[in-house]
Amino acid sequence: METKPLKGRWEAYYCPTMSLVSEVRGWTQSHQGRKIIRYTLTSVISTAVSFFSLLMIFGVFHLFGEVTSTVVANAIATLPSYYLNRNWAWGKSGRSHLTKEILPFWAMASVGIFVSVFGAAFAKHLGNTWHLHHLGQTALVLVANVASFGIFWVLKLLLFNRLFHFELDEFDEHLVHEEEEPSSSH
Repeated sequence: METKPLKGRWEAYYCPTMSLVSEVRGWTQSHQGRKIIRYTLTSVISTAVSFFSLLMIFGVFHLFGEVTSTVVANAIATLPSYYLNRNWAWGKSGRSHLTKEILPFWAMASVGIFVSVFGAAFAKHLGNTWHLHHLGQTALVLVANVASFGIFWVLKLLLFNRLFHFELDEFDEHLVHEEEEPSSSH
C-alpha cells in the first residue's frame, strides 16, 4: 500500500483555501472592497454610538421612556454616521450638497428611526407583558434597536453607494493619497 506524501494529502484543502484568501485579500484592496469595509466600519461605529446612547439615556439615567429614548439615541448616532460615511467611506470633502447628500441621508435615517420606534414600542409591550424589571426591559429595547437598524443596513449600503457615487479614478486617487501619507512620515 503506497501512501501519498503529507503535502499531497493537504494540497486539495490548502490550494482552494489559499485561493479564497488571495481573492478576499485582492477584494479588500480594490476600491469597492475598501468602500464596503469602510461603510461597514462606519455602521459598526454608529451602532455602538446608538447602543451606548440608548443604554445611558434609557438604561442608566431613565431620562425618557423606551420610544423617546430610542429616537434621541438614534438621532445622536446619525451625526457621526453621516460624516464618517461621507468623508471616510466615500472620500468626499468640501461642502455637502443639500439635495444630493444631506436630505437623502436624513430621509433614510428618519426611516430607520421610524422603524426603530416600532421596535421600541414592541419591546415596551413585551416588557410589560412579561413584567420585566428595568434591566430586562433595557436589554430588550437595546436588542430591538439593533435589530431594527440591521434591517436597513444593506438597503443603506446600496442607496449611499449611489448617493455618494463618483468616478472610480477619483476614489482610487483618494486611496493612493491616503496610502502615501503614512509612508511619508517615516
